[in-house]
Amino acid sequence: MNSRAFTTSLILAGLAVFMIYAYIDSRETEMVSEYGNSTPVVIAKEDIKELEVIDDRKVEVQNVPAKFQMPGKFSRVEDLYNTIAATPIKKGEQITAPRVTYPGAQSGLARQISIGKRAYSLQVTESQAVSRLLKPGDRVDILALVDYASGKKDKLKIKTVLQDVLILSTGLFVTNSIPVVNMKGEGGNESRQVKLNNYTNYNTITLELTPFEVQKMVFLVTAGSGIYLSLRNNDDKTIERISATRLYDVLGEDAAEAKSYFAEQLARETRRTSAGGK
Repeated sequence: MNSRAFTTSLILAGLAVFMIYAYIDSRETEMVSEYGNSTPVVIAKEDIKELEVIDDRKVEVQNVPAKFQMPGKFSRVEDLYNTIAATPIKKGEQITAPRVTYPGAQSGLARQISIGKRAYSLQVTESQAVSRLLKPGDRVDILALVDYASGKKDKLKIKTVLQDVLILSTGLFVTNSIPVVNMKGEGGNESRQVKLNNYTNYNTITLELTPFEVQKMVFLVTAGSGIYLSLRNNDDKTIERISATRLYDVLGEDAAEAKSYFAEQLARETRRTSAGGK
């Protein structure tokens, strides 16, 4: 009796397994019929910013039914080596041909300039450019020494002429320089590039300015007496109302002595001029 019951149980179990398998197989057939066979597509493993290099650290391959595959999809990670994102790509999105591009004119500095702005390059020294510790993406204030009285110390002014200015490049290194460290080359080789956060071998910086600000900078560079940059926090968007600094502002409580000195100098010059006139 026990043997018969055991045999019956085995038959029922086998029948149940067969029915489950048949059901799964039929569902798979229905799914394939409705959505198509699954094939590999490349998707983003993380958010990818515009103009960011795409490599195997940022993407992976997943199988997706044909109905859900995007036009122009990639099937292999290798097909994306040496490409950059033409638009921002969100984590989990498929990588498609219209959303990637190759280094060239459309991925250079011009594309990174905001509409309505201009790029302006300025020669700098260590004392002017925060010891050349500036890097693309930093934001700075621009100060100028204004001399409108032929070098008279009491007439010189230091003026903050522009605030919260974006640095597009330092030397030839732009905000999204290409190639970058770990970018795949032919045969899986890596091309190397100096890291921007410790690159200090440059003599120029390029700023993003409005057309009118470019005019101001050209005037200050050609007719002024010195341009200086001060680094600010990228998240600090406050525009301060800063009056110009003169010699008397620096001297503080000793300003009266300086004013007396310059008054005496002016008086001597006036007497000398009057005597020469007579």
